[in-house]
Amino acid sequence: MFHHVKELQFNARVSHPDPRFAALLLEQFGGGNGELKAAMQYFVQAFGARQAYPEKYDMLMDIATEELSHLEIVGATITMLLDGINGELKNAAESNPIMKMMDGKTPKEELIHQALMNPQFLVLSGGNPQLTDSQGTPWSGAYVNANGDLTVDLRSDIAAESRAKIVYEYLQKFTDDPYVKETLGFLMTREISHFQVFQAALDSIQPNFPPGVLQGDPRFTHAYFNMSNGTDARGPWNQGQGPWTTGEQWEYIEDPLKQVVETRGELDKPVVGAGKSPEAAHKLDKEMSRKRSTEVKSAMPKGDNQWSTYPQESLQSPKSAERS
Repeated sequence: MFHHVKELQFNARVSHPDPRFAALLLEQFGGGNGELKAAMQYFVQAFGARQAYPEKYDMLMDIATEELSHLEIVGATITMLLDGINGELKNAAESNPIMKMMDGKTPKEELIHQALMNPQFLVLSGGNPQLTDSQGTPWSGAYVNANGDLTVDLRSDIAAESRAKIVYEYLQKFTDDPYVKETLGFLMTREISHFQVFQAALDSIQPNFPPGVLQGDPRFTHAYFNMSNGTDARGPWNQGQGPWTTGEQWEYIEDPLKQVVETRGELDKPVVGAGKSPEAAHKLDKEMSRKRSTEVKSAMPKGDNQWSTYPQESLQSPKSAERS
């Protein structure tokens, strides 16, 4: 159940109207890295976690709801940046009402240019924010990443927060309004906080690498193929231990063509760098499959199922006492 509180989470303010920046800010209202995308992504992901991982459900729903709060802040800021536009558009008797509210030739040309770049923004919205990005592309559910595996979903969420943060950084370069900058700074900072929340949640699921359940073939997990000619770059991404555990290391394949021919298209490739055999990896596949399956099945009630208790006094869904 959602309950709307009329006070904004952050006191959004503007110093003066700025239709140009309002159009740019649409990117965080209805864009692919915006607040609605984040809210819907975490909201959808939460369903699969409700009974299997109730603490993660609580976290995802908290952040999804906060993202809706941020969407409201962005929408309010856009509306204030368009202050006066709606009233002038309603003045249908005047032949050129919008131009009268703009001072000088340059602002007029900027407004016309913006309308041409995104005609729906003013022509259809009447000065209200629309669920589009800054170019007028409608918001789409295709923006939402939800794969039904928390180790995958949380990595998507970490990436989403990273992208949203950098967009706010870029947006700050296009406004000189100190109040708007203050609002953007708040929103950007919350992306940092959410990044850390998702990282901590991911760390609490062990093991969480590789994402999902299956381990991967150790003949190929540690191989780095040098797929370009000329001067080659080396670093922890392709030499030494890198991110691998103690005793493991990268296998740098200097000449991929020669290696592919000699191994009959990788069929005869030995394990190099990895600490386990294909057989050991297959055994881990079975162990991880049982572990994850047991986690989920043990959290599901037998027989009738119910989403909530009234009042909801524990994280778990009802019938927890009857689970085996």
